[in-house]
Amino acid sequence: MTRLAEARRPARAWEHLREPYVRLFASQLLVGGVAMVANVLMVRALTPAGRGEVALLLQVIYLSTQALLLGTERSFVAAYHDTTPAAGVRAYARLLAVPSGIGLAVAVGFAVMAPDRLDPGPAAVALIAAYALVESCGLAIRSIAIAAGRVTDFLMLRVVEAVLLLTLLVVLYAAGATRPEVWILAYLVAGILPTGTYLILWLRLPRHRAGEPPADHNRLVRREGIALFPAALSNMAMLRVDRLALPAIASTSALGLYASVSTMTELLAWPVRAYADSRLGTWRVAHREGTLRTRPLVVAASVYCAVVAPIAAAGLFLLIVPVFGPAYAPAKAIVVPLVIAAGLYAVSRVSLGLLIARGRGALVSAAELTGFAVSFAAYLLLIPPFGIAGAAYGSLIGYGACLAFALVAGRVARTGADVS
Repeated sequence: MTRLAEARRPARAWEHLREPYVRLFASQLLVGGVAMVANVLMVRALTPAGRGEVALLLQVIYLSTQALLLGTERSFVAAYHDTTPAAGVRAYARLLAVPSGIGLAVAVGFAVMAPDRLDPGPAAVALIAAYALVESCGLAIRSIAIAAGRVTDFLMLRVVEAVLLLTLLVVLYAAGATRPEVWILAYLVAGILPTGTYLILWLRLPRHRAGEPPADHNRLVRREGIALFPAALSNMAMLRVDRLALPAIASTSALGLYASVSTMTELLAWPVRAYADSRLGTWRVAHREGTLRTRPLVVAASVYCAVVAPIAAAGLFLLIVPVFGPAYAPAKAIVVPLVIAAGLYAVSRVSLGLLIARGRGALVSAAELTGFAVSFAAYLLLIPPFGIAGAAYGSLIGYGACLAFALVAGRVARTGADVS
């Protein structure tokens, strides 16, 4: 009997490795690894001001992406649990059609009517609009993959995208490219090829009527998405407004120093976020059946952060100057607050995911709005006197406020949430 149990252990370990959240984390880890390499290449090829301009363009693109998705990224996973890839693509295409059309119209109008001091030029506006559309399709594919149980396909998409991006970035580095727009173009090219390929492949898969959602199922996704849209936008703003505030209040050089560290510390939260996103559908089913237990999940996320955060802080503190160069030595001062902030953010992803499973999208939006408002106020107060340190501590305060709200809301929320 003991031998049988020992023989089953490797099989069980293999089953755990096949869990969707493990593959989601693998995809995020891959993206994080590429981001680290890209960060090193850019800080070596560009001045801190140039690196800051790239970071600023990326923040505008990421915020635009959330405006196109309108909060449907997580509501789709919860509502379309066990759908087919083809049905998911068609459903999400309908969800994205109107926002994408409006977004393109806004981009054209901005390029035509924006004052000279705010207009980056038609080429830059077109680049931002195109990459935002591609990025929104990539996030839609992620949601479809989770809902349809095709996370391996999404992982392969990320592998192809990573290889293409690294190749292009190395070429740019070797060529001595110094224009920020050219580096953004590499991201666009690397994203559009695998994303378009997988959309076509999934649409050509056989249709199974049993896997087709009801014709009006998108109404539920839109309704929950609208409730979650303030959360999605506030979350993105909470994560990115520091990158927008620094060049406005301080300088693009300060943003370059800040982004070199924040890009790394964000990786700490990715495993927890991947787990929470992959479990949304399962948690909703458990909530409906009355078996959803929240406290062990929040505690597990907290323990993970308590263990990993000190290791991440020590490693990053020691590697900044050897990897990035002496010009980035001032960034060592913000490692600890940004690592703590990332840990608080990670735990909040589980707390908010549980609220989404309960159908409490309004509470999720309130929590994210609270975090954004507190962090924004902290940036305005702390960046002028303290520079990048003010931005780091502003993030810590804002993420902490979001987590505190989420934990209180989780205690208040009842199992009889309004979920259609």
